[in-house]
Amino acid sequence: MNDPLGDMLTRIRNAQMRGKSTVVTPASKLRAWVLDVLADEGYIRGYENTTGKDGHPAIEISLKYFDGTPVIRELKRVSTPGRRVYMGVKDIPSVRQGLGVSIVSTPKGVMSDANARTANVGGEVLCTVF
Repeated sequence: MNDPLGDMLTRIRNAQMRGKSTVVTPASKLRAWVLDVLADEGYIRGYENTTGKDGHPAIEISLKYFDGTPVIRELKRVSTPGRRVYMGVKDIPSVRQGLGVSIVSTPKGVMSDANARTANVGGEVLCTVF
């Protein structure tokens, strides 16, 4: 797998299109950090570390719905393995005039765009959520 984070985002999108309450993805630290930001911003209910059917570590993500529609309307990968996107603190985009969130990998950890501006750090823009 070339893009583990992109794979997780696609699994979340597909599960929400089917109306699933949970989705399982292979575990990694980066995925857990991104899920921490999604949980803090209120886009998912939470997640827990489990063991997959094959015995490898996995993460079970609890998806969030409001009146039967997914809370996450749009989930886009910005920086890919073939095209990394780095931005300074002044260049970090606001998603839908601040209604959405950009998830940024900074030297101080993975955080939302608002937290990155507060901490005055830039970094790699991983994905955008609305």
